[in-house]
Amino acid sequence: MQIHIREIDHVVLRSADLEAMTRFYCDVLGCSVEKEQREIGLVQLRAGRSLIDLLAVGSKIDRAESGVPGAGRNMDHLCLRVEPFDAAALEKHLAECGARIGELGTRYGADGFGTSLYLFDPEGNMVELKGPPDAARATSL
Repeated sequence: MQIHIREIDHVVLRSADLEAMTRFYCDVLGCSVEKEQREIGLVQLRAGRSLIDLLAVGSKIDRAESGVPGAGRNMDHLCLRVEPFDAAALEKHLAECGARIGELGTRYGADGFGTSLYLFDPEGNMVELKGPPDAARATSL
């Protein structure tokens, strides 16, 4: 049997502050709340065709061995495809929202090389906003 992966389904982030994380991903990055299961400490956010699950530290389904929020061990980074991609407008928006902005650069992603911007959520998780592939570089892949 060969497994065929189509896309990222969801990413789970352990969270010490569900409210701050929900506000960041919804208000700053444009996600929306898909489903809330507060009784088990879970908020699921819609991010395009994928989900970002926020799991409260210490909840019923929290697995502490996954890492400590803010310690950089719960995930390296989450990459979200963004179209249209206007780096200056994104940086302006993120700065106005008080987000900590990282490096802008050309990086390889699922569709080839393109511009992307790193930033950090309230608990220190790195998020990459990835634009479409460069037309010139995409043809040489």
